[in-house]
Amino acid sequence: MPPSSASPSAAEAKPGASGGVQSLERAFDLLERMADAGGEVGLSELSTSSGLPLPTIHRLMRTLVACGYVRQQPNRRYALGPRLIRLGESSSRLLGTWARPFLARLVEETGETANMALLDGDEIVYVAQVPSRHAVRMFTEVGRRVLPHSTGVGKALLAHHPAEEVRALLARTGMPAATDKTITDPDRFLEALADVRRLGYAVDDNEQEIGVRCLAVPVPNSPTSAAISISGPTGRVTEASTDKIVPVLQDVAAQLSVALANQTPA
Repeated sequence: MPPSSASPSAAEAKPGASGGVQSLERAFDLLERMADAGGEVGLSELSTSSGLPLPTIHRLMRTLVACGYVRQQPNRRYALGPRLIRLGESSSRLLGTWARPFLARLVEETGETANMALLDGDEIVYVAQVPSRHAVRMFTEVGRRVLPHSTGVGKALLAHHPAEEVRALLARTGMPAATDKTITDPDRFLEALADVRRLGYAVDDNEQEIGVRCLAVPVPNSPTSAAISISGPTGRVTEASTDKIVPVLQDVAAQLSVALANQTPA
């Protein structure tokens, strides 16, 4: 890591509430806030959302810029930097490795392809998959990125976000139609998210690809926003099969949550 020209004050270097170094806790909190805001923010926005004084934020941001984890834009705003990409890719691969045994259980119990996806900025990225054993099966390339409004995992991941954050995300992505079944109206999408909260699972019914139905649930208490799903032909993933599949999804998500909390593979 390149050396920083900015050194934390004595107050910032003291132990934080969690027993860690306060300046580190604050720096990671700022990075999280930047990600939540879409990846680019101004210092005043960070000060308002974090409650930290501007001089403290400025010192922390200078250090993050010097290390390459944040970059300053020509408009003087700050954006997440390229060094985070390598960390994120490595973390996603590890998360996918941990998830595969749980996805294999989903395939065993439901017969359909199982996936794990994360919310990365405004996009959904698939980090793990175990394919169905059926000759006719769904396949999504690991690493593929899609917009959340047309996917079951996207709905599962956004269901508990504040409505104003969801609307802002949808405004940035534009809600293009992947099929004639895709929800392209923000109000209808928010209604769909209310259904997810009420039912405890999300459905993609021909919205990403005609002939494909997907059921998804979030992974509770995941260190990053994550969801798992099964996907298959509409002839197999029917309304009747949903009542059997959803409890399996929820049980596997709970087991995966425990494994991630313990940071050990199944």
